Amino acid sequence: MKRRKNLKNRKAKYGLFFILPWLIGFIIFVIWPLIQSFYFSMNVIRMRPTGRVFNFVGFSNYQNVWLKDMLFVQELISFLVSTLLRIPVIVVFSLMIALLLNQKIQFKGTFRTIFFLPVVVASGPIMNQLITQGATSIPMINQGAINTILNTFLPIWLVNPISDLFSQIIVVLWYSGVQILIFIAGLQKVDRSLYEAAKIDGGSAWECFWKITLPILKPMIFLNAIYTLITLANSGQNNIINLIYSNMFSATRGYGFASAMAWMYAIVVLTILGIIGLLLKDSPNSTYVSKKNKPQQSFFQKLKLKRGVSDARKS
Repeated sequence: MKRRKNLKNRKAKYGLFFILPWLIGFIIFVIWPLIQSFYFSMNVIRMRPTGRVFNFVGFSNYQNVWLKDMLFVQELISFLVSTLLRIPVIVVFSLMIALLLNQKIQFKGTFRTIFFLPVVVASGPIMNQLITQGATSIPMINQGAINTILNTFLPIWLVNPISDLFSQIIVVLWYSGVQILIFIAGLQKVDRSLYEAAKIDGGSAWECFWKITLPILKPMIFLNAIYTLITLANSGQNNIINLIYSNMFSATRGYGFASAMAWMYAIVVLTILGIIGLLLKDSPNSTYVSKKNKPQQSFFQKLKLKRGVSDARKS
């Protein structure tokens, strides 16, 4: 027993030694900036020739973010609506492309590279240039006709985000490179014998997708939704990021107000993450375990049982 404890302690020390560089970097570049940013948000900071001057104001900056800066509220509402529209589009598109690339086709690696290439190439400045030159929209789409139809059936607060989605549809699809690879990795882990058993039981391709593929990919869907939200929240095309940056160097507001705005924005993003987690989490009574902790019959097992009963009745 003593040898086992000594071995465990030795392994724990080795493990701590190997993650020590990461812990040091995490404390220096993440924890300390968060503490510093929160301290800045509680002060009004003025830049003097002698350095920064701090004037403690408590939570006044947080109140001013919501009460005196209506631009932040408008941009936040626009971000929420556009994000709720873009996340399903990106996740569904990634899943469709992953299902296609997981088939037995030639040049599979080339197609994967093509879909992942925009993630590497399209950085912030390049993306801004493409948007400025109008290279992010499909030329065949009549934007004016789409806006007319949207204005007829939808309220104005919903028209602008949907119109922006169509005008930047290529940019939205460019954000799907990482998600496609995650879905492909999940699809390759699916046991092929499940599909073979389902086909033997008479299951169609559509039933196999809903009863086998989609439930197995549910953790991947959750991961991709989280990744997509974080990517959109930190994107260079996000107006809230630009608003925080401009307030940081403003002569009337400065670092304190910008830090409070950044914290409010972070809380909103974390709230959305929590909502996504609640919507996509596994229920306690999953399809594999019943309330009595007994394995339930799958759809194809029930189908096979019904066919056996009907054949027995006919005989």
